[in-house]
Amino acid sequence: MPWESRASIFLKAAELIAGPYRAKINAATMLAQSKTIHQAEIDAACEFIDFLRFNVFFMQEIYENQPENSSGIWNRLSYRPLEGFIYAVSPFNFTAIAGNLCSSAAMMGNTVIWKPSDHQVFSAQVLMEVFQEAGLPDGVINMVFGDPEMITNKVLESPDFAGIHYTGSTEVFRDIWGKIGAQINQYKSYPRIVGETGGKDFIIAHPSSKAKEVATGIIRGAFEFQGQKCSAASRVYLPESLADEVIDYINKDLKTIKMGSPENFENFVTSVIHQGAFSRLVNAIEQVQKDSDAEIIAGGTFDDSVGYFINPTVVRTSNPKYATMTKELFGPLVTLYIYPDIEWSETLELVDSTSEYALTGAVYSQDRYALDEALDKLENSAGNFYINDKPTGAVVGQQPFGGARGSGTNDKAGSASNLLRWVSPRLIKETFIPANDYRYPFLEK
Repeated sequence: MPWESRASIFLKAAELIAGPYRAKINAATMLAQSKTIHQAEIDAACEFIDFLRFNVFFMQEIYENQPENSSGIWNRLSYRPLEGFIYAVSPFNFTAIAGNLCSSAAMMGNTVIWKPSDHQVFSAQVLMEVFQEAGLPDGVINMVFGDPEMITNKVLESPDFAGIHYTGSTEVFRDIWGKIGAQINQYKSYPRIVGETGGKDFIIAHPSSKAKEVATGIIRGAFEFQGQKCSAASRVYLPESLADEVIDYINKDLKTIKMGSPENFENFVTSVIHQGAFSRLVNAIEQVQKDSDAEIIAGGTFDDSVGYFINPTVVRTSNPKYATMTKELFGPLVTLYIYPDIEWSETLELVDSTSEYALTGAVYSQDRYALDEALDKLENSAGNFYINDKPTGAVVGQQPFGGARGSGTNDKAGSASNLLRWVSPRLIKETFIPANDYRYPFLEK
């Protein structure tokens, strides 16, 4: 298809989600992924609509990027889809991410095998209904279910495998990368490997920061959608002079938070996604209760009688390398470490060296010199860096999203740079009056 026709399909999909499918896609996300109405709306509706519309805009920008010409020559770039198919692997936590992983590659002309999470089946099905109604031809995006490892192994056996668009765990992504490398000789081309993986995202507060703002950033950053965001705040560094005030505000806010079904719009926290997540978090909480270098200062209770509910939990540790400061738990648990005010610079180095991840991070400060120092020392610590704001909530087109180190390839979803990964440019040079003599002037006597 010409790119304009592909654009029309996905622009229509955006209009369908904005209008007739809005309630259905939100309800599916609330019901099957346990998101509040607010979290469902900003994800399944708003963010995915933005992905579709902005990606069409970025696609047009890419095609308009053409080389210079000279006298007698016309140069042009043809942005070909990759030779083969793309494998899209999406997580449970964002309907928008699931839709974008498959649609962005398809928008650039590729065919896609899409493996959604087993825990995002309902909204994935609604996405397919939207694509079909928008006019996407059969066979362009092929949604498959089954054992993830079996599907992945089958996909990677094909010589036509041309790339993977992945969001999920770091461990699985590294395993897939290893399998691709081990089989590299069988592929028609070098596969594109694009992935956004884990995070152990930080908030660090400078002594000049405002306690209430820091506390609000922690509450929203750590506990919205039960902390089940790769960008969720999970390790916090507070100066001694501010720590008690921040903790007091956190405790006051936690007493007002309601937890339960997303059917009740007054609930700020709902259940975690499944029993495995519940057990992982319970084990972490019970370990904190046993250890001498950490304590639970808020929450720490849980209940799976009617659903997998973990109360928002705040841990305070005296060990900056404590397990909950380094391990991704993917739930409503945040750990605080208190540092001496005079050790601001040393604590920045601690933030940088504590985690294998580098996805998101935030610094709160009213001191511009301190902010500049943080930007410098934490340059490689986060692909998305926030100043005086929580480390979550990237907006398509405004804050392109992605991290490096153990957090992925940093190909920035929500930008043109991501779409460029799904094309293979062909340069075409056309000469209007070809040479008819091999001899150059310098050859003359």
